[in-house]
Order: sequence, then structure tokens, then C-alpha cells
Amino acid sequence: MTYRTRRLIGGIALGIAVIVLGATPGATQGKYPHATVTLVTHSSPGGGSDVFLRTLARYLGPRMGDNFVVSNVRGGSGASAVAKVAQAPADGSTFYATTPTYIQTTLLSKPEFGYDSLMPVVVVFLDPEVIYTRAQSPHKSLAEAVDFARRNPAKARWGAANPASLERIALERMSRMTGARVPVVSHEGGGDLMINVLNGTLDIGIGEVQEIRGQIDSGQIRLLAVLTDKRLPDFPDLPTAKEQDVNLVVTKFRGLAGPKNLPPAVLAAWEEAIQSVLADPAYKKEYAHESLVPVFMPHDQAAAFTDGFVKEVTTSLRDLGVIK
Repeated sequence: MTYRTRRLIGGIALGIAVIVLGATPGATQGKYPHATVTLVTHSSPGGGSDVFLRTLARYLGPRMGDNFVVSNVRGGSGASAVAKVAQAPADGSTFYATTPTYIQTTLLSKPEFGYDSLMPVVVVFLDPEVIYTRAQSPHKSLAEAVDFARRNPAKARWGAANPASLERIALERMSRMTGARVPVVSHEGGGDLMINVLNGTLDIGIGEVQEIRGQIDSGQIRLLAVLTDKRLPDFPDLPTAKEQDVNLVVTKFRGLAGPKNLPPAVLAAWEEAIQSVLADPAYKKEYAHESLVPVFMPHDQAAAFTDGFVKEVTTSLRDLGVIK
């Protein structure tokens, strides 16, 4: 993959939204060392990582005998959230929802606490990216949106999540490769982005099916393309970007990380619990509906996967001249 971004990381602002999810009354208490576990995300409420955590927590609670608190720590393109988890006790009480953003933010802005301040616990899903517009938009395809942007460079506006996100970099790449040269407006999460697509401030947005599923089902938005090699099984009529002469493929992962030096027993408990929920028919139905692809990787594999992703992104950013 190729990556490009500009440095827009400002001062860190903190906003927290909390909800308790998980164990139902009477659930069997397991051997996990904490009755309450905090799951931290840089995503705003309604964003991809936020939805991922809240849905996962509903199924983890009864299995682990825990309550799960989802904490939305915004600011610094994920740096604030990573710092919160990195400084938490390494006892299995606090975890971070990983995506490529926490790696890219580290490489681009050199925060005090970066991806390497955390310990990968598991990789759970690959999450296909889609490009969408509001239902009332004149653009019926990605090709039409790109053509409009080429012909109207002063009028077109594209939107993505926070400045160092995979989505932001993907749209910057698309702008460059198509010659559209469109300004890409960044947000602190998918929920904020959606508002600006729906009100017409932005021509197109980019995100995951799970964070925009409600708007898809209600007919508020129109999907224009999926950024995968092949069409999605649950959206067989949605063409890929490549089918529309935009040679852009993006891979996003979702997983969990915690403070460094987590005990082996904690890692084992999470590996067992994640495998169990992925096999649950009810959860399968939910993540299939959101076009998530299960790719369970335990701690050792997750760590190796992360190292490989870091090397790939570093090479791409250097090739683009974004970092030295």
C-alpha cells in the first residue's frame, strides 16, 4: 500500500463518553481478575471503533463475567487514547481498540506514547472501507464524483476521519492518483464525518459498513464504491473502486492492545474469549451484516502482524517524502 498525509496534529483535547456494557444480572463470574474492564477508543460515539467495541462487549460480558466500560477519548488523532492506556496498570483492566490510525499517528507526529507503548493482544477483524455520499447527491458512482472533482476543483470537498487515519490517507491517495486535487477534510470520528456528508458540506465520505449501517438501511446515504479487490458478498451490486478506474485498495484491521507486560493469564483469557464470541451464531450474524471479516490472531501473531504493518507503512511514508 502507499500512504500520504499532511501533519495536522494539534493540541490534545480530551472528550470522554462512557457506557457500561457486558455481564447480565446473574451471569456466571469467571476467573478474570477484574469485574469491570475499560475499553478505550479514539473514535467518537457512533464511529467504527466505538461500534466495534460496544457490539463486542455485549457478547464478551456473559462469557467473561465482566462489565465493560467503553471510553471515547478524543484528541491528537488517537494520541490521547493511546496515552491513557499506556499509563494504565498492566493488570488486564484497560485495553485500546487498535486500527492503523494508532500506528500512523505515531510515525507522523512522534507522540510521547505511541503504538510501541502498547502490547498487541489480539487482531479480530479486517474491515473493508467504502466510499459513500448522501442519498440526494447527484453522484451515482465514484467515477461521477471523481469526474466532478476534476472539473470543479474549487467546489468539491471530500471527508475522512482524523488526520492520521487510514481513511484520510486513502482519500489523499485517490486525489493524487486521479488528478482531482480535492481538499480532504478531517474529523475526530466517523459520526462527525457522517453529519457533514448528510448536510451536503461534503460530496463524499469514507468509512466502514458497521459505522454507517444505520444510514444505509434507512436510505440516507448511497454507496459509491468498496476499496477491496473483490465486491462484498452482502453488497454484490456495489462495484469496487478498481472497477471504476480508480486503482485503490485499502485494508483496515481491528483488534485490541493493552499496557506493556500484561500477564500471560490475561492474554490467554482474551484469546479464549475472542475465539468463543467469533464462533457465536448471533455475533456472526451481526459482524457479517457489517461486512467484517474475522481473522483471529492471538497475541504472538498480533505482535508480528503489527510489526509487519509498521514496516510497510514506514517504507511507504518515506517513499512519499512524508517522513525521513
